[in-house]
Amino acid sequence: MGFAPSRPPKWIKPQLTRLVEEAPSGDGRVHEVKYDGYRMHARIDGKDIKLLTRTGLDWSHRYRRTIEALSSLKAKSAYLDGELRALNADGVPVFSRLQASMDEDRTDQLVFFTFDLLFLNGQSTAQLPLIERKEKLARLFKKEIGGLRYSEHVAGDGPRFRQHACKLGLEGAISKLADRPYDPGDRGIWVKSKCLNREEFVVLGWTDPEGSRSHIGALLLGYYTDDGHLHYAGRAGTGITDKELKRLAGVLGPLQVKRMPLAEALPRDSRFGSPLQLSKVHWVRPEIVVEVTYLTWTEDNLLRQVSYQGQREDKPAKQVVRAVPHP
Repeated sequence: MGFAPSRPPKWIKPQLTRLVEEAPSGDGRVHEVKYDGYRMHARIDGKDIKLLTRTGLDWSHRYRRTIEALSSLKAKSAYLDGELRALNADGVPVFSRLQASMDEDRTDQLVFFTFDLLFLNGQSTAQLPLIERKEKLARLFKKEIGGLRYSEHVAGDGPRFRQHACKLGLEGAISKLADRPYDPGDRGIWVKSKCLNREEFVVLGWTDPEGSRSHIGALLLGYYTDDGHLHYAGRAGTGITDKELKRLAGVLGPLQVKRMPLAEALPRDSRFGSPLQLSKVHWVRPEIVVEVTYLTWTEDNLLRQVSYQGQREDKPAKQVVRAVPHP
């Protein structure tokens, strides 16, 4: 009697990336497009298929169409790393569309991009070199499957690859050491270089709306430092539709608190924004995470030219730290 093949792990801690200013040059790395979506793991164990978040939550019920697509893969068991994305007419991922599709229960058009294979048909592949894992993964995609895509890569010139990605309006590049195993504890194996300054922040509260604006004026943003203290980062007022303002008001309203949840008093004035009137601020428990784009950090450690992109439900607030350290 032969032994039954082992089953895929219940959950694998995801390989994380380290932010760098430029994609690495030279040999030894492969470069993939950095898209904007939700990091997901797909676990296939026969007919039992699950989509797991970066913290191991089971979100399978939210994406039934993606589950159906995964069932078409020619694998008895597998564990894939990837990202769920919403695309515009040009095939470019748009994070706000991803969030809207979830809010409006329109997830059938989402696409799951797979870029790594950690388990296949009873055997772990996580300790294989990345390039071998990708070769095995690519063989699962010989036939086109709607709702699924294999994430292609390019070897060699990282700066040129990133430059091309930026010209196409993409978020940036992920550069990975081709000969290394999957090692979640080592952020140097995978590095990311962005075209835009794009980052997650914790919502601290909101200001009263002015003029014709409804529900919310601007979101007050913050981030955690390594010692666990919450610091103010600035405001996000642009990029929020009327529909999103109403939705955010519904989400933030029940979280209101009387005292601001900050380690130190926030600055009232900035050269790059109107004075902040505390009498018009509504503080909330720091539980909601949003993603924004911005031009730069000012000398007084505030965000400049901030634009709201969407709420992130896949990242706990306590994990939101500043990507660029204090000078």
